Amino acid sequence: MSPDERIERAGLLYERAVFGGDTGVLAIAERELDGVEADLALARGRIVHARFLEGQDEDPRELALFERAARLCGIFGDVRGEGEALFWVGVFHQVVRHDDGAAVPTLERSLELATQAGDTLTISYALRHLGIAEHAAGRLQRARERLEESVRLRREVGFLPGVAANLVGLIYIAAAEGRREDALALAAEAADVARVSGAHGISRQVEETRARL
Repeated sequence: MSPDERIERAGLLYERAVFGGDTGVLAIAERELDGVEADLALARGRIVHARFLEGQDEDPRELALFERAARLCGIFGDVRGEGEALFWVGVFHQVVRHDDGAAVPTLERSLELATQAGDTLTISYALRHLGIAEHAAGRLQRARERLEESVRLRREVGFLPGVAANLVGLIYIAAAEGRREDALALAAEAADVARVSGAHGISRQVEETRARL
């Protein structure tokens, strides 16, 4: 349900408790509102993260918001929501804190939960960032496998900007492996996908990688 639907349902359950005497539904109402709070915490955390990517300093609210969302989802058994929230906890440690030691176990747990829930998009995100960690550790083949699987899943759901972003990662891996022709082919594909999908930020990244090949 959407947050608005959850709030509306909580209101109806309140009326059942107060006017109908069915106080047992209050626990259900609280779970609905926990869901709204988790959605809001995750959304706020992502906005804070976007501001960090724009160049702002680390905001201590970011980790707290993502952890709050994960905790609430875990309490009321939202496997899909918990997997997504844990992904963002992992991203915080990896991107903001540059701490793959803390990020990888969280990303792996996110991947496990997203797989249970059939959440293809979150699976693709977790695989991408696990691939980034493998690349940073010098395990290029494993990094390539992670990113290629993420690309496959993103194509499957039609997430073209994400496909382009992963192709950029694969360009760097190909270059590191000495596969310059493959890197150039990946750059051409990434440029096309980014252009078609309107991913102008990724287009700039592609040009930066091309300049280094």
